[in-house]
Amino acid sequence: MMLDAAFWTGRYAAGETGWDIGAVSTPMKAYVDQLADKQLEILIPGGGRSYEAEYLHRLGFGKVHVVDLSGEPFADLLQRCPDFPRHHLHVADFFNHAGRYDRILEQTFFCALDPKLRPNYVAHMHDLLAPGGKLVGVLFDDPLFTDHPPFGGNAETYHQLFTPRFSKLKLEPCHNSIAPRAGRELWLSAAH
Repeated sequence: MMLDAAFWTGRYAAGETGWDIGAVSTPMKAYVDQLADKQLEILIPGGGRSYEAEYLHRLGFGKVHVVDLSGEPFADLLQRCPDFPRHHLHVADFFNHAGRYDRILEQTFFCALDPKLRPNYVAHMHDLLAPGGKLVGVLFDDPLFTDHPPFGGNAETYHQLFTPRFSKLKLEPCHNSIAPRAGRELWLSAAH
């Protein structure tokens, strides 16, 4: 299944953005609020309207990058946060993105990808992390759909997928999910 830029741009144009909660998710906000080093190089793949990027920027994190197949949602981010560095917004295929990051924040990107791409996702995430870096974020603990996004999964499947590349892997139930996702999310923390 090819979910290309036209597919995602069409979803934004049609207002079919059920993944967009209009704010930073509560598990991600709790994680960001405990980060002290404002010099961290941070990547948000499949960032969409980028509420996480806006939140980090307003807290003084100056090295936040967002990559998305569609540039459509970046206009919304720039309207809300006009001083966000435009050169940190990358309209590109995540799998072609290069860089080295201290943190990569996962928020509804993994579940948007065809499950056949998940091994590539894990490998590329590993390659994008700087030494000592971490991939953190939220994964669905719910089967969801098999023919269109969001694609789900469970802890056992994720362990099998991530452990060949990430020796330090934690998956824990989120205790602070928004109501519609309560009991259906896992907090991911993966490091080399």
